[in-house]
Amino acid sequence: MYASSASETLLEAARERSRSKTGGIMSRVLIAEDEESMRLLVARAIAMDGHHIAVAEDGAEALEILNRDDGAFDLLLTDIQMPVMDGIALALTAARDFPELTILLMTGFADQRERAHGLDAIVHDVITKPFSVADIRTAVAVALGERKTALV
Repeated sequence: MYASSASETLLEAARERSRSKTGGIMSRVLIAEDEESMRLLVARAIAMDGHHIAVAEDGAEALEILNRDDGAFDLLLTDIQMPVMDGIALALTAARDFPELTILLMTGFADQRERAHGLDAIVHDVITKPFSVADIRTAVAVALGERKTALV
């Protein structure tokens, strides 16, 4: 499922404000987060920087979006603990199928962060919740900046 129409309206408004500031969309970011309020917060924060945002409620939906769009995203930002398919399973599958995709994980649980410890080869970073809007925007900017440097 995609974000509700009210959420989509808020996201589009944020995108429009960003387009006028930046002159266009910078990167495509897919956010997988099962908690609606967190998903909307992160999406709005990242949209402020002009990025095109797609959202998914769990890893399985995110994988469907990646496959449907043939991996045409610059960044996958996913929560670790989610129903259906968790963020680690999503990261492993996405890294295998779309090796150019930059992956950031989010978690509020120390044990989940520990599970991600061995994924350094495929995951750019693990962001600890709670975080501020500035923190998530910075983490995304750094990940995308390093991605662009690596692709040059």
